Amino acid sequence: MSETLSSQQLSEVSTIELAQALVERLSISDRDWHRLKSNRKARAIEQSAVALVYLLKENPEEALPRLQQAVGWLDRSISAPPCPSHGDRH
Repeated sequence: MSETLSSQQLSEVSTIELAQALVERLSISDRDWHRLKSNRKARAIEQSAVALVYLLKENPEEALPRLQQAVGWLDRSISAPPCPSHGDRH
């Protein structure tokens, strides 16, 4: 059964706490990294959520590069680097 927060419960949680919970939910875990490292939607969502936390904490200097990365994933101007754990294959 899924848990649903009531309006009263939500009002007791700060906006920053909600955003941080969203980051935790949307972050790509180590277990899913290889499967999702090139998933543009997942990467853009992850970066956008982190940017939101920085914006809510009034730190636009940290939010901006995350938003730029999110846009880069969406417009295909960036892509995933090779996994560092596999070493240089050249």
